[in-house]
Amino acid sequence: MAHNEAVDVVLVGAGIMSATLAVLLKELDPAIKLEVVELMDSGAAESSNPWNNAGTGHAGLCELNYTPQAADGSVDIKKAVHINTQFEVSKQFWSYLTKKGTFGSCKSFISPVPHLSFVQGESGVSFLKERFNVLSKHHAFADMEYTEDKGKMAEWMPLMMPGRSPDEVLAATRVMNGTDVNFGALTNQLLKHLSSAPDTQVKYCKRVTGLKRNGAGWTVSIKDVNNGNTREVDAKFVFLGAGGAALPLLQASGIEESKGFGGFPISGQWLRCDNPEVVKHHQAKVYSQAAVGSPPMSVPHLDTRVVDGKKSLLFGPYAGFTTKFLKHGSFMDLPMSVRAGNIGPMLAVAKNNMDLTKYLVSEVMQSMEQRLESLRRFYPQAKAEDWRLEVAGQRVQIIKKDPKKGGILQFGTELVAAKDGSLAALLGASPGASVTVSIMLELIEKCFPAKASGEWASKLAEIFPAREKVLETDAALYRKINTQNNIALELVEESSETPSFA
Repeated sequence: MAHNEAVDVVLVGAGIMSATLAVLLKELDPAIKLEVVELMDSGAAESSNPWNNAGTGHAGLCELNYTPQAADGSVDIKKAVHINTQFEVSKQFWSYLTKKGTFGSCKSFISPVPHLSFVQGESGVSFLKERFNVLSKHHAFADMEYTEDKGKMAEWMPLMMPGRSPDEVLAATRVMNGTDVNFGALTNQLLKHLSSAPDTQVKYCKRVTGLKRNGAGWTVSIKDVNNGNTREVDAKFVFLGAGGAALPLLQASGIEESKGFGGFPISGQWLRCDNPEVVKHHQAKVYSQAAVGSPPMSVPHLDTRVVDGKKSLLFGPYAGFTTKFLKHGSFMDLPMSVRAGNIGPMLAVAKNNMDLTKYLVSEVMQSMEQRLESLRRFYPQAKAEDWRLEVAGQRVQIIKKDPKKGGILQFGTELVAAKDGSLAALLGASPGASVTVSIMLELIEKCFPAKASGEWASKLAEIFPAREKVLETDAALYRKINTQNNIALELVEESSETPSFA
């Protein structure tokens, strides 16, 4: 019998996670042999597709759910600061690749777009003011502006102010150096860059049908969806970066660390406007507060999107529910993911999250008119004919064991790795793509500890002159790295630090 093909690394899924990890590994060790396998016929076809996500370069600048307020009125900024520095780490990687000269233009995937927070009502205003007071003292947020002046708000967000009651209580903050990121374009640029390297293959229309232990590594069974042929590949390391499909594959691996994890799929929908007369009046991503009792992923926002050089507006998200784990998945995905090891946590989450269930049902049942009503709280003069419904990607929220509650629903990302470092999976959603590079660095340190601190250390230091912890505390270094990144990524002119919004 013929021997299986052997590679160092198999990466499942051709989205932003696998593409980032593959390029990073290739930079650290050009001799590494790797294969990326993707079920769809192109890269970035699921969550990384630009219309399947918000495209916000998440940096904690405008997302109010990253700065929770305690009962005593104090605002905790730890998460916002951490996400901000993680995004700076992502920018260091993209800057490094851009400077290499073989990667292509950064303009195809990242654009400067101001990030605003907008609140209504007395309690919203007092929260935003306190948030601004605490955040603006930190060097990562020193450029933040705050206003309760409606004339100033009309300059910042001209689309959103006409048609409001003069006695409406409002406040806003603005940070000019926010970004819009086309993660689809970035992913495909990474994949193109990757496919030109030796000992590297990116294969489409391939489904992973089996994962079994093989000594210190794994045998991966891969089926061609066009002709049904199956081949087996032996890999020393396997990464499951297949979005919602990562959970069933992690379960199939049988590693001890996978026990107890479940998934809860939530789909998203947006209202989209391509009318240039409307689009030209809104040059910002404006985030507000989620309605009381709504989950954090329901934070409403009105966004400038830049996809393939063309600007559109998106408003949402509106949640949806299906039992599929991927937009192009199967309705059996959720029932098939139930195991003896995770049924307890899944039932506990169902029992403890009845408000989420009610919220999802109400979202799914909404009419177009009700969706437009939500939009008009942001943009009072919105016309129905300018907006259409766009179905976004699937997000599988993580369910994990909890000693007190039995199980908890986690809105975030989680890296699950075998203790011998031979396999890792990424589960969960936001802030996802924006902090991919930090997550992949964590994976490298977890799964390749000897190499990360040994032969790869100097290359890692070259690509990443400053990591998250030091960026959080060293203001001078943060400003230096931030300026270098913004110049390299053409987010500012070299001679000035002011973004140009031509």
